[in-house]
Amino acid sequence: MTDSAKNRDSLLRLLAQLSFKLGDFTLSSGAKSDYYIDCRTTTLHAEGGRLSGLVLYDMLREHDITATAVGGLTMGADPLVSNTASASAWHALEHPGSPLIHGFLVRKAEKTHGTGRRIEGFSQPGTRVVIVDDVCTTGGSTITAIHAAREAGMTVAAVLCLVERQEHNGRPAVEAAAQSAPFLAAFTADDVRRAHIALVK
Repeated sequence: MTDSAKNRDSLLRLLAQLSFKLGDFTLSSGAKSDYYIDCRTTTLHAEGGRLSGLVLYDMLREHDITATAVGGLTMGADPLVSNTASASAWHALEHPGSPLIHGFLVRKAEKTHGTGRRIEGFSQPGTRVVIVDDVCTTGGSTITAIHAAREAGMTVAAVLCLVERQEHNGRPAVEAAAQSAPFLAAFTADDVRRAHIALVK
């Protein structure tokens, strides 16, 4: 098994253990669900955060996606952005000359003080960036980040999410907003559900 595959397998196990719950839940969209995934309990876990960054960075490399920065809507994307940027730095340390991928965060609303910026961190018009999110259900937060990056003059090269719920027309909505940029998911909710059920047997 390759290091990339090992990282994916380890991350899936952590998501199944820490982030997945069966029960009766009402999602932020108002829809009912028999399960809930809170990726932050994994992405803010020390090892889960490290693995999340490695898995997303590996996805970029495997699909030959080049970008100068990675970003997303606060707060679900925050640990993914930081850890993916760090993964690129560790790779560059081991492979001199490899490009760094910087990070930026999109506020839900512009600041009413200071510079009034919507984007914190990297922001350079004309550069290629990747939008990341932890869970994609309706795609609302992902789409907000896509629009904010474009309004700042950046080109969206790809959209990545850690877990895709595969419902509520989330994928079609994100793909429409992404236009020609690919939308890739590390895992589906079914992947995490199966891993969770295997753990509790």
